[in-house]
Amino acid sequence: MTGRSLLIRSLLFLAVLTTTLWTVPSVQAAPETLTIAAANSLKDALRQILPLFEAQNKDINVRVIYGPSQTLGKQIEEGAPIDVFLPSQAEEIDQLEKKGLIIQGTKRVYAGTSVVLIAGPEFPSSVASVQDLRPALVQHIAIGDPKTSSVGKVAAQFLQYSKLDSKLRPQFVYGEHSRAVLDLVSKGEADIGIVYRTDAVSTKKIRILEEAPKDSHQPVHYGVAAVWTAKNIPGAGDFISFLETPKVQVLLQDHGFDRIAPQVGIAQRREGQ
Repeated sequence: MTGRSLLIRSLLFLAVLTTTLWTVPSVQAAPETLTIAAANSLKDALRQILPLFEAQNKDINVRVIYGPSQTLGKQIEEGAPIDVFLPSQAEEIDQLEKKGLIIQGTKRVYAGTSVVLIAGPEFPSSVASVQDLRPALVQHIAIGDPKTSSVGKVAAQFLQYSKLDSKLRPQFVYGEHSRAVLDLVSKGEADIGIVYRTDAVSTKKIRILEEAPKDSHQPVHYGVAAVWTAKNIPGAGDFISFLETPKVQVLLQDHGFDRIAPQVGIAQRREGQ
């Protein structure tokens, strides 16, 4: 091969290589994972909310871990790789905050709900409230386990307020969390139960007998915060802000939540900067 031919081939190769480099499509960065630890009572609402959030934030891939609030809180204390904590009681976040495990300025209360007395479809219609309950009328009363669930603590407060705790205690059967209590009643394994309204509105297999008076238990406020193990802090802030948008608040109300006045936190301050 002559020197001139070699030069021409080299120039052609460089031309092709340069063209190839200019036409290779840019590689998109993989979505960052946002890991959320959420109470079981939020499952139905999040099934609608999370796809909307991901559609609006295509650079974020959400991973959710469901469980009882107290169990999730302990996992966070032990260093579980979580970005956002969504318990069923804001006090669970307060407890972590006292231990310095909440990122400052991210804690918010975004919704509330009430506690209700529920019954299965076969339960006598003559019972309309907790005051109608008598040991002879019920075999099993399902409540959350106060040791593992927030709803169990609130149910115990409601029963003490109603002065029925000691009379009905032999009939108690415990569920690990609010959804477990709902399942016990809907499957006929318990005659009545005490759950959050957010769980009761999700199934047609049970009926709500009564809403607990507001002064019969501590307020049920749903809180959210980014935790000390968070790796995706910007994504956590975006999600916290998203929970307070009007469309999400409407969805939450459809699932039995009460609206809470928005608070100023780190996620909102970021938008105003």
